Amino acid sequence: MEHIVKINLPGGFISAGDLYEILLIAESAGAKNIRFGNRQQLYFAIENANIEDMEMDMLRAEIQYEIDSDTSPNITSSYVADTIFNQESWLREGVYKDILDKFDYQPQLKINIVDNQQSFVPFFSGNINFIASGTSNYWYMYVRFPKTSKQYCCPSLVYSDDIPVMAKNAEGIILGNKKLFGAKGNGDGELFFKMMLKNNDAAFQAINETLKLPDFYLPYYEGFNKYNNRYWLGIYRRNELFPLEFLKDVCLLCLKTRIGQLYTSPWKSIIIKGIDPANRNEWGLILSKYRLNVRHAANELNWQIEDICEEALALKTQLVRDFEEADLRTYQLCFAIKTQPNTGLPGSIIIKKTRDGLFDLLHTKDFNPNSKEYIRYLEQIKPSELSDHLISLCNSYYDQQSNSISSQSIESSEEQAIKLEQKEVYQCGSCLTRYDKTFGDIVNEIEKSTDFKTIAEYHCPVCDAPKSKFSLLLI
Repeated sequence: MEHIVKINLPGGFISAGDLYEILLIAESAGAKNIRFGNRQQLYFAIENANIEDMEMDMLRAEIQYEIDSDTSPNITSSYVADTIFNQESWLREGVYKDILDKFDYQPQLKINIVDNQQSFVPFFSGNINFIASGTSNYWYMYVRFPKTSKQYCCPSLVYSDDIPVMAKNAEGIILGNKKLFGAKGNGDGELFFKMMLKNNDAAFQAINETLKLPDFYLPYYEGFNKYNNRYWLGIYRRNELFPLEFLKDVCLLCLKTRIGQLYTSPWKSIIIKGIDPANRNEWGLILSKYRLNVRHAANELNWQIEDICEEALALKTQLVRDFEEADLRTYQLCFAIKTQPNTGLPGSIIIKKTRDGLFDLLHTKDFNPNSKEYIRYLEQIKPSELSDHLISLCNSYYDQQSNSISSQSIESSEEQAIKLEQKEVYQCGSCLTRYDKTFGDIVNEIEKSTDFKTIAEYHCPVCDAPKSKFSLLLI
């Protein structure tokens, strides 16, 4: 019997030395491959006969783990995107690490710590989501109760140092009041924050502006890429399996070249930052040694599927093939396949399996995966018909985008000149008397330059018709 071992990597990163130790334990337990999850955690499979020895090794190494369960979800962060996908924010390495170091408990709810200037890591895939604001060291806090979809925003910004205690208090209230804040509760966000902020001495700041979601853009996260005077390397595996021996060599090369840590992404890939140009060839040799390809098609990289789900992986593989054959553009889109209820996977387009083995297609209102407003596109689709409907939906997105751009196009200078020459007047529908703000209305004692829209009550000075009878004219 095979068992799945899960190890959380808080924040989605781990030192090369610590990862190497985990790999040795996994290897000793008979594992051949490592997987990474969409919450930046690590998985490997072992046989039942090896569990006891593995548990002893984990105990000696003081490594926390779970077997065949996910009681303690990983804390996800956008630290992986720092400096390579975003360089504009105040949020940097030290802030992430200071926050994560202050967590003195093992969360039972999903927690996200995310920069608002990037779109690589989902904003709202957690139950408790901290999103950086425009004010240094202050964060928006959004809460989504378990097995629900609605988000509630804390009425104040939260200080960086208070994130761990705020998360702990929030979790205590939610799990201690499941009838109020669970799937069957009324989900009263106002009541929740009133309970949480009561007798709380954390440092808060008023919210001056609401959170603005950035347009979704999934950066190409594979291959060698230059930044500053160094390189970063992204590695994606089509089957989600990273050979254990390969990762051991990666760790050893990191230690040899003084690269401190590795990063995992919500797209089940790994990223190595800080590669010196002088060492680039050595990294290329490792890829060659294990016959690992990089530079996969972009429409294969923008998928979210459940962890260790062979059914969803097989469906993704088939759909990607169909997309390739159709030469389909999927820029600014991403897809999520949900075979189980309440998985919380984000996506521009959601492929949701129903109980009878068919699929529903949904998409967010603006096709931004961080949005929680879903529109049902089609229901009860046969698996064999999914590709055609997905291709149609993608094409309709680009049609919608094109129409939006056309409607917002800049008028020509000639059109602008004509518009400037036009004047707004309002004409009575009964007697055709006109109101022109240039002159006002002497009879009704309305002064010059008074806009017709601002007049509360108005009657035609000739026929006494009410304001509602007047219509706008451009002359």
